[in-house]
Amino acid sequence: MTKKAFEHVGSFLRPAALQEARKQFEAKTVSFEELTAVEDQAIRELVDQQIAAGLEKVTDGEFRRSYWHLDFFWGFGGVDHVQAAEGYHFHDETTKADSALIAGKITGDNHPFVAAYRFLKDYVDSKNAAVEAKITIPAPAQFYFELIRDQEHVEKLAEIYPDFDELRQDIKAAYLQVIADLVEAGLKTLQVDDCTWGTLVDENFLTLWGRPQGKTPEQVRDELSHLFLTFNNDVYQAVPDGLLVNTHVCRGNFHSTWATAGGYDPIAKELFEKEAVAEYFLEFDTERAGGFEPLAALTDNKVAVLGLITSKNGELEDKETIIHRIREAEKVVPLDQLWLSTQCGFASTEEGNILTADDQWKKLALVKEVIDEVWG
Repeated sequence: MTKKAFEHVGSFLRPAALQEARKQFEAKTVSFEELTAVEDQAIRELVDQQIAAGLEKVTDGEFRRSYWHLDFFWGFGGVDHVQAAEGYHFHDETTKADSALIAGKITGDNHPFVAAYRFLKDYVDSKNAAVEAKITIPAPAQFYFELIRDQEHVEKLAEIYPDFDELRQDIKAAYLQVIADLVEAGLKTLQVDDCTWGTLVDENFLTLWGRPQGKTPEQVRDELSHLFLTFNNDVYQAVPDGLLVNTHVCRGNFHSTWATAGGYDPIAKELFEKEAVAEYFLEFDTERAGGFEPLAALTDNKVAVLGLITSKNGELEDKETIIHRIREAEKVVPLDQLWLSTQCGFASTEEGNILTADDQWKKLALVKEVIDEVWG
């Protein structure tokens, strides 16, 4: 097993200057170039903070995005930024109604995330530190899920892609084009964020999704797990040699709220055995994620990164409790196949979670302290 790096899931709270610049850009009182300059400076400062915190793989905090996923979809050719009938429903709140709607054949040429990554990597490299610049993107399955989120989306998708196999191949080709461009820019670690698996463990979601077609929750889970695994592995099994692909599996992270609940048990075989990734950043900060037993499905060459420290609030966990939980997971999976991180990012959307900037750095300091103590 190769040495594992101290890294973060990806997103950080947006600083006030960046939030203000985004508001001004939306109000058309500053230009795109002026907004970009603010983003550039905020990312430089964030990289410096990450390096000072000891992180060995760093991100741009997703500072150029409004959402962890939608901005990436909007960067594809053939995809429009639209308003859906309603936003996504979380436990206590509903998101804005932004969505991605198919408008033509999907392509991955000249994706804006590539230029964003080049900026990050160039600055990281200029620091002359033993630090790697990684990027986070949403999973192919998440893209497909967005394209079928309601009846309008389904109808538009059928209009543009009456042939499912053509859709599948175009999504694969678009993702692989972006990934090839990122690798050419120097990318070594790609993190793919994925909430689709979280929906498949939630009985409420499965019931609601299946009701219009008269399908049981089990039928919905079987059907969607096959589709999600197909879309993901189409891409993951075809990435360039030498690229490390990991995934972050989440149950929703919006303004400190959550969307779905359920243990990994029903999807363990598909996710931990069949999905072609090397590492899994997993939510384990609350009972909503269930126990560690499903990790037994991990094959020998994979790593489960335990998200035992929540990013949803600023209360700092007890170190000994975290170590105890790692020891519990070790009863299921060897310690060499375990690692530690926060359960999610601190700002999956630009709104951010309800905690302070100091809180997020204290959380990461605790992660590093536990890693140093447990894994030496």
